[in-house]
Amino acid sequence: MNNNLLATFGGVMTTIGYVLLAILILLVMITVHEFGHYIAGKIFKFKINEFAIGFGPKIFSKTKKNGEKFSLRALPLGGFCAFHGEDEQDDDQDSFNSHAPWKRIIVLISGALMNYLFALILIIITFSVYGDVALMTYNVDQPPSAIYTQKNSFISRDIILKAQGKNVYLTTDLMKAVSGKKAGDSVSFTIYRDGKVQEINVLLRANTNFNNVEQIDVLYNALGISYEMDAQTGQITKSGLYTTGVRYGFFQTIGRSVEYSVKIAGTIFTVLGQLITGSLGLSAMGGTVTTISVTATAIKVGGIRNLLNIASFIGVNLAVFNLLPIPALDGSRVVFTLFEWIFKKPINRKAEGVIHTIGLILLLIFAVVVDLQRCF
Repeated sequence: MNNNLLATFGGVMTTIGYVLLAILILLVMITVHEFGHYIAGKIFKFKINEFAIGFGPKIFSKTKKNGEKFSLRALPLGGFCAFHGEDEQDDDQDSFNSHAPWKRIIVLISGALMNYLFALILIIITFSVYGDVALMTYNVDQPPSAIYTQKNSFISRDIILKAQGKNVYLTTDLMKAVSGKKAGDSVSFTIYRDGKVQEINVLLRANTNFNNVEQIDVLYNALGISYEMDAQTGQITKSGLYTTGVRYGFFQTIGRSVEYSVKIAGTIFTVLGQLITGSLGLSAMGGTVTTISVTATAIKVGGIRNLLNIASFIGVNLAVFNLLPIPALDGSRVVFTLFEWIFKKPINRKAEGVIHTIGLILLLIFAVVVDLQRCF
């Protein structure tokens, strides 16, 4: 085997390794979610039939004395915590629906809560080890005229701490700070430059009318950040703005970690809103395959730091997404339970089960479709 073949084989195996690691991260986050349901169910003495990691045929299974089964299944892209009588009308006092509505609601939201708490822990670890997330200018365009100076423009290696008095973690924070302004308008920034924190008022170089969160090029044009864009896809291939870390004290780090997690959740709601209104296309979405691909690439580029960062993103995403009132998701089940609690009468259990089944099928189809459209 010649050197070229060895190099190719090594590259393929490395890529496979990153993909497997990405799948493992996704599986861990799903297991954390189901464990949240499990813990809450145990606290309120719900009968649990099975706690499974993965889907499909069983690879390993163990049954406890109380009848609970713990299983490891062949397809590592999911998992479940099966409560007794969850999707049916069962008069058994141990069935899921025999418990008080408020208890069921706590059990239902505990998966998302566990995802969020786990993601928050990962963010705190990331911020403590690598510094809090911040944006640094790597490459800045030449000023278009003499009115733009270092006092009213960014220069290379400026670390952006605040915009309009608010902490900056993500490019969406910058977009919110400058949104709706015109070329020549002044925007206040707190930056770290030349070894010290400084306040500057940046003169915008272009109008900032954003239609959606993908229009980062509009932001870069306004701030004078250089970038390269693929003419065919319209995607930015090289950016003059990248992520770095800034050190803060312990309590500041904790507070900023919470704020950062909320920012991530806010971005998710922004994207969902823009999808609903049509200002953002399905190309911004991705299914399981896209998630694994993006995760593997991020880990390959940024190592452990990116692994922790993207795992926290997935955790917050799962927390938010699962609480949406979409059939088959926990949020929908909470809505059905609230209806029963308020009107003292449940919706027909079989009908509810059919609704959730149809919802699950549609979600799976949607995930496949958005993955396919990103490929083609």
